[in-house]
Amino acid sequence: MVSFKESISAEELDKLELASFPGKIFVVDTVGAEFNRAVNYLRSQKIIGFDTETRPCFSPDQPRYGVALLQLSGPERAYLFRIKSLGMHRRLRNLLANDKIIKVGAAVNDDIRGLQRYAEFTPNAFVDLQKIVPDFGIRDKSVKKMTAIILGFKISKSQQLSNWEADTLSEAQTKYAATDAWVCREMYLRLMQSKEQ
Repeated sequence: MVSFKESISAEELDKLELASFPGKIFVVDTVGAEFNRAVNYLRSQKIIGFDTETRPCFSPDQPRYGVALLQLSGPERAYLFRIKSLGMHRRLRNLLANDKIIKVGAAVNDDIRGLQRYAEFTPNAFVDLQKIVPDFGIRDKSVKKMTAIILGFKISKSQQLSNWEADTLSEAQTKYAATDAWVCREMYLRLMQSKEQ
């Protein structure tokens, strides 16, 4: 089994090359042909990356926002579902309940709970990277640090606190959102490979 570093310093992180999702990104905000293509593609995958984004709250008296975006990524395509306009469509719920497709994310329980506020579903075959990395000797649990340790590159987090309910998502936002889901999938694959080496 390959051994990974336990932790990574800010200086080491700075030296790494910046990477982002290399494939095609699709933003889906209505149920139609694009939505069906998205679900069919994701259903054909064995492992998909999973993440959500919520509009940030900057003051305690602001209302808590619901999940704005659900990101699901395969190796060469990432789909960003605008849950605010779509809701949790039955086909999306079925996808997240499908026990034959592994969904990989970080701190997935919070994300799942956010999605269940729209509609109930029973999540199946989810992998939470934060729960499995200790088995590989990794102590750092942020997506940025886990990515650096497991994949050897860094990802940008500059869009994290942007408005995910904006009428139109910027290119920087879509890249960030797709990358977050995709790296979770890539980290999982790398960890599974390392067991065999």
